Amino acid sequence: LIPEITQQSSGINAEYGGNIMVSVADARPKTRYIVAVDDSMNSMTEIITCISKNLGTGNVMNISREEALLIPEITQRVFDILSVNLRLEGTWIKEGAKFEWVSETGLLENIGAVVDEYKRTRGLLPIRLCVLGPPASGKSLVASQLCQHYKLHHLKIADIIHQAIDKLEKQAARAESEEGEEDDEGAQQAQETLDLLNESKQENNDRYEDQYIIQFFMEKLMSMPCQNQGFVLDGFPKTYNQAKELFGNKEEPEDEEAPRLEYNEKLMPEVVVSLDADDEFLKKRIMNLPESVVAGTHNTEDLFLKRLAEFRSINTDDQTVLNYFDELEVHPEHIDIAADSSSNMSQVVEKIVKTVGKPRNYGPTEEERLELQRIAMEKAIKKEALEKMELQRKEEEERKETKRRKDEWSARV
Repeated sequence: LIPEITQQSSGINAEYGGNIMVSVADARPKTRYIVAVDDSMNSMTEIITCISKNLGTGNVMNISREEALLIPEITQRVFDILSVNLRLEGTWIKEGAKFEWVSETGLLENIGAVVDEYKRTRGLLPIRLCVLGPPASGKSLVASQLCQHYKLHHLKIADIIHQAIDKLEKQAARAESEEGEEDDEGAQQAQETLDLLNESKQENNDRYEDQYIIQFFMEKLMSMPCQNQGFVLDGFPKTYNQAKELFGNKEEPEDEEAPRLEYNEKLMPEVVVSLDADDEFLKKRIMNLPESVVAGTHNTEDLFLKRLAEFRSINTDDQTVLNYFDELEVHPEHIDIAADSSSNMSQVVEKIVKTVGKPRNYGPTEEERLELQRIAMEKAIKKEALEKMELQRKEEEERKETKRRKDEWSARV
């Protein structure tokens, strides 16, 4: 990944390489070697850190030469390229060629455009899904299997809130550290936010107000992992207004003549699934759960009936969360879970996978590619063996039939 993406960091990328060729052919400079470099003076560490933040976790691990050369993807040539310590200056290209530079100020300042081009040209597009339905409809079970199949991030309300609070608490704890006034200011803001959250929770029956939950979700959806790989929203948003606040487009288009979209394309799920079932089916499903599984969860009889009644009460009028998606032509796919006879709702998952299609948010690793080749080879060998057995069977039947006819003919003669 690093050699590929750093190639695109130059002001001369593949898309505009033709312009360089044309300029050189027309002007025929006397200089034999032409060097095209951008105006940045970034180190490899800065470049790799920037790539990691925008395409990965943001973490960077330093390894020794010996460790690097043990990695199959890093050949001696790649290692030499990545470890060379050389500063270049643009020659004739900067002054003699006349064309539009793409990333003249370097990778760090143009990382957004470079990442977009990288994903677009390779067809690596995020998959955004949303699974909705009443309590006990199997949303989390289905969502977890979809995440495993497509390598997506599973977004559950409880997890999102916990992660956001944990992040704020860590930021607030910096107030006691000795890392400078800037950190102190950030820590103070984090502590103020925590105080507001605690106050909101006390005033709303131990629940956080929608504005905070939506903000937590929005920050998570806009994070690099979700923007690059994709996500599955598990049971959220629950209401029309929550969906409108979460997905609504609050930005004006850069092009004044372009129509303003009603939703944020970076956040809006491309496939919305509604797991449908009547109350009797859901009650029986809960009643059939072992007591050891139900104990200590929100699936006890009283809590489940309360949650089910609440769900039905906010899904009776024309402003349900599903109506919001319908209005934007993102029509939810309704799936009757009662028709699924499998133990882990695999039939429901298969329907959704068929709708979404093949994974396009990642490519296979070297190990996965070799495994796919092995499976394909085994299938080919098995198919060849079966075809050979079938041919031998037919030849044996023909041989027996020929012998029978000869014996019959001999008996007649």
